[in-house]
Amino acid sequence: MASATDSGSSAKDFYEDDKQLMKLCDFLRTSEGPPVREAIEMDKRVYYIKGEKLVNFMVEPKKGAKWPKELPKFKNRSDAIAVCKELCSRQYMHRSEKVAKGELEVSRVRDFDESAYFTWIYEGNKKYTHFMTACLVVGFLCCTCFPIWPNFLKVFVWYMSVSLLIFVFFLVTTRAMLFLTVWIIGYECWLLPNLFDEQLGFCESFIPVISVEPTKDGQLMYRVGVFVAFFSFCYWAVTQPSEFDGFVKGQGDFIKDLYAGTLLSDMSQKDKEDIDKPKMPSLEDLLKKLDSEDEEEEELSDEAAAEALLNSLVDDEEDIDEEDEE
Repeated sequence: MASATDSGSSAKDFYEDDKQLMKLCDFLRTSEGPPVREAIEMDKRVYYIKGEKLVNFMVEPKKGAKWPKELPKFKNRSDAIAVCKELCSRQYMHRSEKVAKGELEVSRVRDFDESAYFTWIYEGNKKYTHFMTACLVVGFLCCTCFPIWPNFLKVFVWYMSVSLLIFVFFLVTTRAMLFLTVWIIGYECWLLPNLFDEQLGFCESFIPVISVEPTKDGQLMYRVGVFVAFFSFCYWAVTQPSEFDGFVKGQGDFIKDLYAGTLLSDMSQKDKEDIDKPKMPSLEDLLKKLDSEDEEEEELSDEAAAEALLNSLVDDEEDIDEEDEE
Protein backbone atom coordinates (compact mmCIF):
# COMPACT_ATOMS: atom_id res chain seq x y z
CA MET A 1 0.00 0.00 0.00
CA ALA A 2 2.87 2.33 0.71
CA SER A 3 4.29 1.75 -2.73
CA ALA A 4 1.00 2.77 -4.32
CA THR A 5 0.58 5.96 -2.38
CA ASP A 6 4.12 7.12 -1.71
CA SER A 7 6.41 5.86 -4.48
CA GLY A 8 4.23 7.20 -7.29
CA SER A 9 2.99 3.93 -8.79
CA SER A 10 -0.46 4.16 -10.42
CA ALA A 11 -3.70 3.21 -8.69
CA LYS A 12 -4.33 0.79 -11.56
CA ASP A 13 -1.42 -1.41 -10.45
CA PHE A 14 -2.55 -1.26 -6.83
CA TYR A 15 -6.06 -2.50 -7.60
CA GLU A 16 -4.87 -5.48 -9.61
CA ASP A 17 -4.85 -7.34 -6.30
CA ASP A 18 -8.28 -8.86 -5.79
CA LYS A 19 -8.29 -8.07 -2.05
CA GLN A 20 -7.60 -4.38 -2.69
CA LEU A 21 -10.25 -4.32 -5.41
CA MET A 22 -12.76 -5.80 -2.97
CA LYS A 23 -11.90 -3.08 -0.43
CA LEU A 24 -12.60 -0.50 -3.12
CA CYS A 25 -15.97 -2.13 -3.83
CA ASP A 26 -16.79 -2.15 -0.12
CA PHE A 27 -16.24 1.60 -0.08
CA LEU A 28 -18.19 2.24 -3.29
CA ARG A 29 -21.20 0.30 -1.94
CA THR A 30 -21.41 2.35 1.28
CA SER A 31 -23.32 5.60 1.77
CA GLU A 32 -20.03 7.43 1.17
CA GLY A 33 -19.88 6.01 -2.34
CA PRO A 34 -21.53 7.29 -5.53
CA PRO A 35 -25.33 7.53 -5.55
CA VAL A 36 -27.09 4.58 -7.16
CA ARG A 37 -30.60 3.94 -8.46
CA GLU A 38 -32.96 1.05 -7.86
CA ALA A 39 -34.52 -1.04 -10.61
CA ILE A 40 -35.91 -4.51 -11.33
CA GLU A 41 -33.78 -6.94 -13.27
CA MET A 42 -34.75 -10.60 -13.74
CA ASP A 43 -37.52 -10.18 -11.12
CA LYS A 44 -34.97 -8.98 -8.55
CA ARG A 45 -34.35 -5.54 -7.08
CA VAL A 46 -30.89 -4.30 -8.08
CA TYR A 47 -28.80 -1.14 -7.84
CA TYR A 48 -27.28 0.41 -10.93
CA ILE A 49 -25.19 3.42 -11.89
CA LYS A 50 -24.10 5.07 -15.09
CA GLY A 51 -20.50 4.42 -16.07
CA GLU A 52 -19.68 8.11 -16.44
CA LYS A 53 -20.88 8.93 -12.91
CA LEU A 54 -18.85 6.06 -11.48
CA VAL A 55 -15.67 7.25 -13.22
CA ASN A 56 -16.32 10.87 -12.16
CA PHE A 57 -16.69 9.81 -8.54
CA MET A 58 -13.51 7.72 -8.60
CA VAL A 59 -11.51 10.62 -10.06
CA GLU A 60 -13.18 13.36 -7.99
CA PRO A 61 -15.25 12.06 -5.04
CA LYS A 62 -18.34 13.98 -3.99
CA LYS A 63 -17.99 16.71 -1.42
CA GLY A 64 -17.89 15.34 2.12
CA ALA A 65 -17.00 11.78 1.08
CA LYS A 66 -14.27 10.25 3.26
CA TRP A 67 -12.00 8.27 0.99
CA PRO A 68 -10.33 5.38 2.91
CA LYS A 69 -6.75 6.17 3.88
CA GLU A 70 -5.52 2.69 2.93
CA LEU A 71 -6.78 3.08 -0.65
CA PRO A 72 -4.96 5.33 -3.15
CA LYS A 73 -6.97 7.90 -5.07
CA PHE A 74 -7.17 8.01 -8.85
CA LYS A 75 -5.14 10.77 -10.46
CA ASN A 76 -6.60 10.46 -13.98
CA ARG A 77 -9.59 9.05 -15.81
CA SER A 78 -7.62 6.39 -17.65
CA ASP A 79 -6.71 4.60 -14.41
CA ALA A 80 -10.32 4.83 -13.19
CA ILE A 81 -11.65 3.42 -16.46
CA ALA A 82 -9.09 0.58 -16.33
CA VAL A 83 -10.23 -0.35 -12.80
CA CYS A 84 -13.89 -0.21 -13.91
CA LYS A 85 -13.04 -2.67 -16.67
CA GLU A 86 -11.51 -4.92 -14.02
CA LEU A 87 -14.73 -4.69 -12.01
CA CYS A 88 -16.67 -5.91 -15.03
CA SER A 89 -14.22 -8.66 -15.96
CA ARG A 90 -14.15 -10.00 -12.39
CA GLN A 91 -17.97 -9.81 -12.20
CA TYR A 92 -18.29 -7.27 -9.45
CA MET A 93 -20.77 -5.55 -11.79
CA HIS A 94 -22.25 -6.20 -15.21
CA ARG A 95 -23.54 -4.07 -18.03
CA SER A 96 -27.31 -3.57 -18.32
CA GLU A 97 -29.77 -1.98 -20.69
CA LYS A 98 -32.95 -0.09 -19.87
CA VAL A 99 -36.11 -1.71 -21.24
CA ALA A 100 -38.67 0.41 -19.37
CA LYS A 101 -38.92 2.82 -16.50
CA GLY A 102 -37.43 1.07 -13.50
CA GLU A 103 -36.67 -2.12 -15.44
CA LEU A 104 -33.32 -3.42 -16.70
CA GLU A 105 -32.06 -6.44 -18.57
CA VAL A 106 -28.58 -7.93 -18.84
CA SER A 107 -26.72 -6.59 -21.85
CA ARG A 108 -25.03 -8.87 -24.34
CA VAL A 109 -22.08 -6.46 -24.42
CA ARG A 110 -19.65 -6.98 -21.56
CA ASP A 111 -17.17 -4.15 -22.14
CA PHE A 112 -17.12 -1.05 -19.96
CA ASP A 113 -18.45 2.14 -21.51
CA GLU A 114 -19.02 5.44 -19.76
CA SER A 115 -22.32 5.97 -21.57
CA ALA A 116 -23.77 2.61 -20.46
CA TYR A 117 -25.44 1.48 -17.25
CA PHE A 118 -23.87 -1.02 -14.87
CA THR A 119 -25.59 -3.11 -12.20
CA TRP A 120 -23.81 -4.09 -9.03
CA ILE A 121 -23.40 -7.83 -8.48
CA TYR A 122 -21.17 -7.44 -5.45
CA GLU A 123 -23.35 -6.77 -2.41
CA GLY A 124 -20.58 -5.58 -0.12
CA ASN A 125 -19.66 -6.71 3.35
CA LYS A 126 -22.56 -8.81 4.67
CA LYS A 127 -21.51 -8.96 8.34
CA TYR A 128 -23.68 -6.02 9.32
CA THR A 129 -26.62 -7.42 7.32
CA HIS A 130 -26.30 -10.83 8.97
CA PHE A 131 -26.07 -9.20 12.40
CA MET A 132 -29.20 -7.12 11.80
CA THR A 133 -31.05 -10.17 10.47
CA ALA A 134 -30.15 -12.13 13.59
CA CYS A 135 -31.34 -9.24 15.78
CA LEU A 136 -34.60 -9.13 13.82
CA VAL A 137 -35.20 -12.86 14.30
CA VAL A 138 -34.39 -12.66 18.03
CA GLY A 139 -36.60 -9.61 18.44
CA PHE A 140 -39.47 -11.33 16.63
CA LEU A 141 -39.17 -14.38 18.84
CA CYS A 142 -39.13 -12.20 21.96
CA CYS A 143 -42.28 -10.37 20.81
CA THR A 144 -44.14 -13.62 20.12
CA CYS A 145 -43.20 -14.85 23.60
CA PHE A 146 -44.58 -11.70 25.26
CA PRO A 147 -47.42 -13.56 27.09
CA ILE A 148 -44.89 -15.65 29.05
CA TRP A 149 -42.61 -12.75 29.96
CA PRO A 150 -42.16 -12.14 33.69
CA ASN A 151 -44.36 -9.40 35.06
CA PHE A 152 -41.48 -7.03 35.91
CA LEU A 153 -40.26 -7.20 32.30
CA LYS A 154 -43.71 -6.39 30.97
CA VAL A 155 -43.89 -3.38 33.27
CA PHE A 156 -40.42 -2.27 32.12
CA VAL A 157 -41.41 -2.47 28.44
CA TRP A 158 -44.60 -0.55 29.16
CA TYR A 159 -42.72 2.26 30.93
CA MET A 160 -40.12 2.40 28.15
CA SER A 161 -42.81 2.59 25.45
CA VAL A 162 -44.72 5.33 27.23
CA SER A 163 -41.52 7.30 27.92
CA LEU A 164 -40.47 7.05 24.27
CA LEU A 165 -43.92 8.15 23.12
CA ILE A 166 -43.90 11.18 25.42
CA PHE A 167 -40.31 12.07 24.44
CA VAL A 168 -41.12 11.98 20.71
CA PHE A 169 -44.26 14.06 21.29
CA PHE A 170 -42.39 16.77 23.20
CA LEU A 171 -39.51 16.71 20.71
CA VAL A 172 -41.83 17.26 17.76
CA THR A 173 -43.73 19.94 19.66
CA THR A 174 -40.49 21.74 20.64
CA ARG A 175 -39.23 21.66 17.03
CA ALA A 176 -42.51 23.10 15.77
CA MET A 177 -42.68 25.84 18.41
CA LEU A 178 -39.05 26.84 17.83
CA PHE A 179 -39.56 26.98 14.08
CA LEU A 180 -42.77 29.00 14.44
CA THR A 181 -41.23 31.52 16.86
CA VAL A 182 -38.13 32.14 14.75
CA TRP A 183 -40.05 32.03 11.45
CA ILE A 184 -42.17 34.97 12.60
CA ILE A 185 -39.07 37.20 12.77
CA GLY A 186 -37.88 36.14 9.30
CA TYR A 187 -35.72 33.03 9.75
CA GLU A 188 -36.23 29.29 9.40
CA CYS A 189 -34.75 27.55 12.42
CA TRP A 190 -34.95 23.77 12.68
CA LEU A 191 -33.80 21.66 15.59
CA LEU A 192 -32.33 18.43 14.13
CA PRO A 193 -33.41 19.30 10.56
CA ASN A 194 -32.57 15.84 9.17
CA LEU A 195 -34.36 13.90 11.91
CA PHE A 196 -37.11 12.55 9.63
CA ASP A 197 -35.06 12.20 6.44
CA GLU A 198 -35.54 8.57 5.38
CA GLN A 199 -32.62 8.67 2.92
CA LEU A 200 -30.03 9.24 5.67
CA GLY A 201 -28.56 6.79 8.13
CA PHE A 202 -29.12 6.80 11.88
CA CYS A 203 -26.08 8.93 12.78
CA GLU A 204 -26.54 11.32 9.82
CA SER A 205 -30.10 12.07 10.97
CA PHE A 206 -28.75 13.95 14.00
CA ILE A 207 -26.33 16.12 11.98
CA PRO A 208 -26.46 19.11 12.15
CA VAL A 209 -28.03 19.78 15.52
CA ILE A 210 -29.61 23.06 14.40
CA SER A 211 -29.91 25.01 11.15
CA VAL A 212 -30.84 28.66 10.64
CA GLU A 213 -31.64 30.16 7.23
CA PRO A 214 -33.45 33.34 6.16
CA THR A 215 -36.99 32.90 4.90
CA LYS A 216 -37.96 33.31 1.26
CA ASP A 217 -39.36 36.57 -0.05
CA GLY A 218 -43.12 37.12 -0.11
CA GLN A 219 -43.93 35.58 3.29
CA LEU A 220 -44.36 38.80 5.26
CA MET A 221 -48.16 38.75 5.34
CA TYR A 222 -48.19 35.10 6.40
CA ARG A 223 -45.75 35.83 9.22
CA VAL A 224 -47.84 38.78 10.41
CA GLY A 225 -50.98 36.63 10.44
CA VAL A 226 -49.30 33.83 12.36
CA PHE A 227 -47.84 36.40 14.78
CA VAL A 228 -51.29 37.80 15.58
CA ALA A 229 -52.84 34.34 15.99
CA PHE A 230 -49.98 33.00 18.12
CA PHE A 231 -49.79 35.90 20.55
CA SER A 232 -53.60 36.08 20.75
CA PHE A 233 -53.55 32.52 22.00
CA CYS A 234 -50.79 33.36 24.50
CA TYR A 235 -52.81 36.32 25.77
CA TRP A 236 -55.91 34.14 26.16
CA ALA A 237 -53.91 31.52 28.07
CA VAL A 238 -52.57 34.16 30.49
CA THR A 239 -55.91 35.91 31.06
CA GLN A 240 -57.80 32.64 31.60
CA PRO A 241 -55.77 31.04 34.40
CA SER A 242 -58.57 28.80 35.66
CA GLU A 243 -59.19 27.14 32.29
CA PHE A 244 -55.50 26.92 31.46
CA ASP A 245 -54.68 25.46 34.87
CA GLY A 246 -57.40 22.88 34.35
CA PHE A 247 -55.91 22.03 30.98
CA VAL A 248 -52.47 21.56 32.54
CA LYS A 249 -53.94 19.44 35.34
CA GLY A 250 -55.80 17.32 32.81
CA GLN A 251 -52.60 16.69 30.87
CA GLY A 252 -50.82 15.71 34.07
CA ASP A 253 -53.61 13.27 35.00
CA PHE A 254 -53.49 11.84 31.49
CA ILE A 255 -49.75 11.14 31.77
CA LYS A 256 -50.21 9.59 35.22
CA ASP A 257 -52.94 7.29 33.92
CA LEU A 258 -50.77 6.43 30.94
CA TYR A 259 -47.88 5.34 33.14
CA ALA A 260 -50.17 3.55 35.59
CA GLY A 261 -51.77 1.59 32.77
CA THR A 262 -55.29 2.62 33.84
CA LEU A 263 -56.09 4.61 30.70
CA LEU A 264 -59.07 3.02 28.90
CA SER A 265 -58.69 -0.09 31.02
CA ASP A 266 -60.89 -3.04 30.06
CA MET A 267 -60.21 -5.16 33.17
CA SER A 268 -59.99 -4.74 36.91
CA GLN A 269 -56.73 -4.24 38.76
CA LYS A 270 -57.09 -7.69 40.36
CA ASP A 271 -57.42 -9.28 36.91
CA LYS A 272 -54.24 -7.46 35.81
CA GLU A 273 -52.32 -8.70 38.83
CA ASP A 274 -53.57 -12.27 38.34
CA ILE A 275 -53.14 -12.32 34.56
CA ASP A 276 -50.13 -14.68 34.75
CA LYS A 277 -51.56 -16.93 37.46
CA PRO A 278 -53.26 -20.23 36.55
CA LYS A 279 -57.02 -19.85 36.66
CA MET A 280 -58.30 -22.43 39.20
CA PRO A 281 -61.98 -22.46 40.29
CA SER A 282 -62.59 -21.57 43.93
CA LEU A 283 -64.55 -23.69 46.41
CA GLU A 284 -67.51 -21.35 46.11
CA ASP A 285 -67.52 -21.72 42.33
CA LEU A 286 -67.39 -25.52 42.65
CA LEU A 287 -70.33 -25.56 45.12
CA LYS A 288 -72.36 -23.33 42.84
CA LYS A 289 -71.61 -25.63 39.93
CA LEU A 290 -72.72 -28.69 41.95
CA ASP A 291 -75.93 -26.95 43.03
CA SER A 292 -76.75 -26.01 39.48
CA GLU A 293 -76.15 -29.58 38.34
CA ASP A 294 -78.47 -30.91 41.10
CA GLU A 295 -81.16 -28.45 40.09
CA GLU A 296 -80.85 -29.52 36.48
CA GLU A 297 -81.17 -33.19 37.50
CA GLU A 298 -84.28 -32.41 39.60
CA GLU A 299 -85.87 -30.56 36.72
CA LEU A 300 -85.10 -33.45 34.41
CA SER A 301 -86.59 -35.97 36.90
CA ASP A 302 -89.76 -33.87 37.27
CA GLU A 303 -90.10 -33.64 33.50
CA ALA A 304 -89.61 -37.41 33.17
CA ALA A 305 -92.29 -38.12 35.83
CA ALA A 306 -94.77 -35.79 34.14
CA GLU A 307 -94.09 -37.40 30.79
CA ALA A 308 -94.56 -40.91 32.27
CA LEU A 309 -97.88 -39.87 33.87
CA LEU A 310 -99.08 -38.44 30.59
CA ASN A 311 -98.16 -41.62 28.75
CA SER A 312 -100.04 -43.75 31.33
CA LEU A 313 -103.17 -41.60 30.97
CA VAL A 314 -103.04 -41.96 27.21
CA ASP A 315 -102.69 -45.73 27.52
CA ASP A 316 -105.67 -45.94 29.93
CA GLU A 317 -107.80 -43.91 27.58
CA GLU A 318 -106.95 -46.21 24.69
CA ASP A 319 -107.89 -49.27 26.79
CA ILE A 320 -111.25 -47.73 27.67
CA ASP A 321 -111.98 -47.02 24.01
CA GLU A 322 -111.21 -50.61 23.08
CA GLU A 323 -113.59 -51.98 25.77
CA ASP A 324 -116.39 -49.72 24.56
CA GLU A 325 -115.97 -50.97 21.03
CA GLU A 326 -116.27 -54.61 22.14
